[in-house]
Order: sequence, then structure tokens, then C-alpha cells
Amino acid sequence: GAPGAMAAAGPWPELEAALRERRRELSLAGAAVAERVAAGGGRLPEALLALPLLQSLELSGCAALRELGPGVAAALPALHTLVLSRNALGPAGLGAGLGGPLPALRLLDLSGNGLEALPAALGGTGDGTGDAAPAFPQLRSLNLSANRLRELGPGLARAAPQLQELLLAGNRLRALPGGLLPPAGPPAPFPLLSRLDAADNEVAELGADIAALPALKSLDVGNNQLRELPAALADCPRLKEANFRGNQLRDKRLEKMVNGCQTKAILEYLRAGGRGKGKADSAREEVRKKKREKQQKKDSGEGEQDEVEEVSKLLVKIVHVSENPAPLVVKVSPGVKDVRAFIVCCVLKGVNLKPGNALKRFLTMQTKLHEDICEKRTVATIATHDLQLVKAPLTYDVQPPDELKIMPLGRKEIKAKDLLRQLQLEAEEQRKQKKRQNVSGLHKYLQLLDGKDNYPCLVDAEGAVISFPPITNSEKTKIRKETRDLFLEVTSDTSLQICKDVMDTLILKIAELNRSALENKEGSGSDMELDAVCGPGNLNLPLVVEQVRVVDTDGNLKVLYPSKTDLATVSSLLTVIR
Repeated sequence: GAPGAMAAAGPWPELEAALRERRRELSLAGAAVAERVAAGGGRLPEALLALPLLQSLELSGCAALRELGPGVAAALPALHTLVLSRNALGPAGLGAGLGGPLPALRLLDLSGNGLEALPAALGGTGDGTGDAAPAFPQLRSLNLSANRLRELGPGLARAAPQLQELLLAGNRLRALPGGLLPPAGPPAPFPLLSRLDAADNEVAELGADIAALPALKSLDVGNNQLRELPAALADCPRLKEANFRGNQLRDKRLEKMVNGCQTKAILEYLRAGGRGKGKADSAREEVRKKKREKQQKKDSGEGEQDEVEEVSKLLVKIVHVSENPAPLVVKVSPGVKDVRAFIVCCVLKGVNLKPGNALKRFLTMQTKLHEDICEKRTVATIATHDLQLVKAPLTYDVQPPDELKIMPLGRKEIKAKDLLRQLQLEAEEQRKQKKRQNVSGLHKYLQLLDGKDNYPCLVDAEGAVISFPPITNSEKTKIRKETRDLFLEVTSDTSLQICKDVMDTLILKIAELNRSALENKEGSGSDMELDAVCGPGNLNLPLVVEQVRVVDTDGNLKVLYPSKTDLATVSSLLTVIR
């Protein structure tokens, strides 16, 4: 374009810096970016085409962005990650940019764009025949969730033959797999597709050809309009996790199983042809027989070990940032490195604190971890928040002691300086009462901030301090009996690894508490019946851990938790579904 056109859109310091520093990653977001995109006519700046080294590009949450502009694919041959979520890109606006092949692309996120059809490059038009080389030969993950897609064509299987996960939640799809599978004939489509998520659509028909996906491990068709499930699901050789909840299944027994049983039991029921009382009776008989065998084994003292192994496994499912429509991000300002440099966070969903003294046990557990693994809070500190009360995005920042204000748990709003003085006085009082020479170990952590010009704090989108480590967190995000979803934070001035180790242990402890809370609930008759159908494994609904990114002020990734290597220390007690 003419130099004038670029100038009108204003300068792009991020792109100039990326060029100068030969950056491999670039993340553009926020109001300033949106304004410049709008000024440039809803297009990306041409300067982007001069960054051939880019491997990862993210441009999200920009309602003004309507087209990628031609030649993006050709200009960015090394791109392996392209995140374009929550913009206003239509198929035409994407078409020109994705016109050429992206040979290295592994992750493409087009979620939340209001797409009504796929761009041509993803097989959106035409019959999908033709022998052209695939446009995305390396693509592993494609996120099309939260769009307005009504159907998918067979062209996708040719455009992205190596696809492993396809995320379609929150669209308007009527049938699955629908037109996704090309007419029969080799090669088999999607040989590696292991995760298919089509929750929250309008799917009224789940076809038997779903069994033609040889690698399918996880299928989510929750909250759709299915009246029945095809027996062919039982022929999916690898299917391990399936969610069918929130449909109106005609077979009431199946409906019940869908809400309470593990996938294996549901598939066995479908394999046996569903309906019919005889089936359930034989299932009950089977359960009784197993119990008898277990009892005999127990009496003879063998098999006890297996029993313990079986029961003590707790399930935790990890939701990756790429599959999360609104992942939480924590920005870290540079000042923290002199005060308390390390922070690790994640989101934990599906906690049950309602029964009996579950909340009390939860708080006791946290105190115990502070005592033991956190060495009386001196090496690390945990803060747990009610996710619903956390207003993202969050910033881990520093503030001077007489400016930092917080409403500590169970106290009135107070300046950090005064709070610390109060706590130190209380500790000193206790020391005198107990006639000790030094302040007790319990209060050692109060000295960690001595002589610091700035104090660390986690600040929410409204500017409120929700956590002041290692001292306290805020009444604002306090956990209650009704809390279901948690935001967990571990900070340390010692090391990043200690944060991760503490977080691993915290998740394990919460999973243990969660299961004992479930087991202690008084069972009602209907649950007993469910046990008979599924076997008593239905307590094991997994806790869900959502990855949280910690980034620096430029948006560069510092920490992602849990990453592939995290939770390994507790893996003997936790089954992690990744």
C-alpha cells in the first residue's frame, strides 16, 4: 500500500520492536491495538508481513478486526501458532490471509469470530475433492468454538490431515460428524483426531459414522438436542471420555447413566443394545458377583493391595489454554523481582465445600500446608480465592507500604504498613505471654518484608488488592460454602520450582478432600440404583484444572501451570487426564 495508508493507521511500536529484536513471538491485544486496527480500516498493518521469523502470533479481542489482509500466510512461513480469537473475522476476511499454505502451523484458534462458514482454505467451499496438497499439513489443534457454524464440509479432512483436536463448542451444528467426513474411500479421514468437542450446539443427530474416527478418545456433545445415542459409539476403539449430559435422551435409564456413570459403563450399555430391564438386572447381578469375589479375596487376604490402588486414584482433568475460550492471564510487573519474584497460578473447578465441615477441613488443610511444605510460610505462601469473585485480568505488582490497601480476611480495609505493624504487635504480645526469647516460628514470615520499599500484591481488574503475600488475602474473594470454582495462587521469593511443588500438593489435597466430601454425603435411593448400573465408580467426576498463563508486561510467557511436567510429583496418587 501507499506509505500514506500505513501512516494513517498510526505507528506500530510492537511490530518495530519485533523486527528489531528478531522476535519469534508476538501478542497484540488491548484497547490501543483495537483503535489502530479500526483506524487502519479493520485490517492488520502491512508491517506484519515483514516479520518472516514469527513462529507465534496472537491477536485477540479486537472487534474492529475484519480481515487479515492478503499474503499473511506467504509472509509468515515459520508460523506454528496463530491465535485470532474474539475478533470479527468472517470467512472472506480470513480467506485472503489464509490463502496460501502454512506448512508449519500446529495450532489455529479462530474462536469467537461469528464465523457462519469456514474460509476456503479450511475446506469451507467446494466439494472438497481435488488433489491439491493440504494447506495445513502440520495442524494439530483447530479451535472454532463460539462461532455461528451450521455445518462443516469434507474439505477440512484434506486441508488438515494431521488434526488431533477439533473444538466446535458453542456453534449451531445440527449433525455430527455430518459433512465432516468425506464420502467413503481411502485415505481414512482424520486418522489422528483424538478430541472432538461439540458441546452447546444444536446437534440432533449423532451419526453411526462417528466410529470411522479411529483415534477418537474424547467426545463432548453435552447440551445439545440428541434424543438417542448410536450403538456405533461402542465401536470407537479408543473412546475413553464422553460427555452426553444436557440432552433429552428418550431412554431414561441411559439418561440416568449419562449423568452419573463413567464412559465405559455407558458404552457397554449401548453395545448391549440399550433398553430392556433384563440388561439392568444382569448388571446388578454382575456387581453383586464382583462384590462376592472381592469379599472372598479379602477373606483370603489377597487382592487388598489392588483394592487400595483402585480407590486411592483421584481424577484431575487439565484444560489447556488453547481449548479454553476465556483463559485467565496474570501479568507480572518488573518490580516484583526485588521483592517476591515467583508466582504460579491455576483455576480449579468442581470443588464441593457444602457437606458438613468440608469448608473447615479445607482451611485447616491450607494452614497445615503453610506449616509443613511452605516451612511456616517462609519459603512459599498459598492464597485461595473464589473464582467467581475474581475480576480478571489480574496483575502481580508492587506498591509502597503506605499506598497498598487491602481488606484482610475478617478485618476492615487497612494500609499494608499498618496491617504489618498490627500483626507484629500481636506476635510480640504473644511472645511476652509465652515468655519466649524470640517471636514464634508461626510469625517468622512477618519479617520477610522488613526493609522493603515496595510490597507485593495481586490486583484485580478493578484495582482492588485481592492478595498481599506472604501476609493475607482479601475478604473480597473469600471462599464460602457455596464456592465451586477456585483461583489458586502460590508465591515465593525462593524459587519457581517450590511454587510448582506446593501447587502440585495443594491440588492433590483438594482432590482428596473433595472425594471424602462426596463419599460422606448421605446416598439417596436413586444413587444406589445408579451404582447397580455403573458400578460404584461414579464418585470419580474429575476436578478440572485450567491452565493459567503468567506473562510479563509485553505479554511474553513466563510460566504456564500446569505444564506437561507439572503434577508429576503427585502422579502416584492422582490420575491426570491431559
